[in-house]
Amino acid sequence: MKKIDLNTIQHNRKIGEECEYIDANIFEDCIFYADEEPIGFYLNKMPDKMCKLADLANNEFLSDRVPKSKMNRGTEEQAKQKGLKWISQYSTIIGSIAPKPHMKRAYANYSSVHSVKSAQTYIKAMMLLAKESEQLINKILPSQYQKQIEMFSDVKDKWRFGKLFTSSISNFNISAPFHRDNGNIQNCVNVIICKRLNSKGGDLHIPDYNATIGQKDNSILVYPAWRNMHAVTPIIPTYDGGYRNSLIFYPLKAFKGLD
Repeated sequence: MKKIDLNTIQHNRKIGEECEYIDANIFEDCIFYADEEPIGFYLNKMPDKMCKLADLANNEFLSDRVPKSKMNRGTEEQAKQKGLKWISQYSTIIGSIAPKPHMKRAYANYSSVHSVKSAQTYIKAMMLLAKESEQLINKILPSQYQKQIEMFSDVKDKWRFGKLFTSSISNFNISAPFHRDNGNIQNCVNVIICKRLNSKGGDLHIPDYNATIGQKDNSILVYPAWRNMHAVTPIIPTYDGGYRNSLIFYPLKAFKGLD
């Protein structure tokens, strides 16, 4: 696999800003290095078993069998003013959900989606996909795998989603503005698996490195989302019904040491 050294540059991006459309400049299999240490990797196509699991999870997610939360930002009129097509945006969280005192929920819990009978195939497919992702991390970045296992030593089994994660979210057509995953366990990685049809954009842009990582269908990105500010470029359908869905696994620090 190609080695890509991530070198820091100056930029004026700010948290909360939306990212404009940017062509991807990273779209081949590679391992990312920072300060001579491997910190993540990208494959533009996962192993066949993972592709089949991602297809199953995505198809279930797109059906009415899985509950979803609408995540639309702005209105159809605002989209037209920007010259963009109006696209539906929604998401589903499974696994552990951290306490949110500002939302008057000062306790941790497990996603209510797990109690929905019709969503069980989706949940099972996502759990299997998480486990396959972990095996892939162990194969390509064994030092990162061992580090994350150690970081999870004080996360109880009931809060885990696999061995290396606490939670999962599927984001449909969501172009997240610039942010940093400060709620994640430091020195751990996220997994982002992409499913898409008849669309362009929806790539991950990391301004610290002037890196825009192409999110092809059935691609996988393993990256420490706590490390840098990043955003998703606009998702633009090229035909009616076009979309980009991301299947994400992540480790929340709120569950370290939690009973």
